[in-house]
Amino acid sequence: MSRFLRASVLVLLLASCAGRGNYAAPRQLDNACAIMRERPQYMRAMAASERRWGIPMHVLMATVYQESKFIGNARTPYTFALGVIPMGRQSSAYGYSQALDGTWEEYQRSAGNRRAKRDDIGDASDFMGWYMNESARSLGIARNDAGAQYLAYHEGRAGYASQSYLNKPWLVEVAAAVDARAEMYRQQLAACR
Repeated sequence: MSRFLRASVLVLLLASCAGRGNYAAPRQLDNACAIMRERPQYMRAMAASERRWGIPMHVLMATVYQESKFIGNARTPYTFALGVIPMGRQSSAYGYSQALDGTWEEYQRSAGNRRAKRDDIGDASDFMGWYMNESARSLGIARNDAGAQYLAYHEGRAGYASQSYLNKPWLVEVAAAVDARAEMYRQQLAACR
């Protein structure tokens, strides 16, 4: 193998590894302390959101876990006609927060953050804090109630107010899992800070 070919293969390999690190999930998703050690920018982003909006870090972390497993460029799966013809994605949800296009645009206008990106952990954390703060304000959901906050996040505030989640037993189970994960993260963060 020629030197040029070997060097080209090495450069391509390194380039592919470098790009993946920006959006790849942390290695130990069940350990809040390990996540924060591996990705200190997550700690800074979520701490800033907690200060600004009053939503505890463990609630934000549990919601990010449920929505994207901490994958920055996460998208919904494609839908297929006749099982083979791609028809587009299930929704416009994208990024750490899986925010829909319309809700993200509302956040950008309301929070004054027009340049915010859904695949940036700082912007995604701020979005989630903003959304959950609005849910607390308009619906009376406690800021530290991860399960109820998740239901409002998933169903939208109008859906939560009309209790649309009661027709979705699977979603109530998911919200309970988010609540349990938030409690696990809360205990871990208290021990590692």
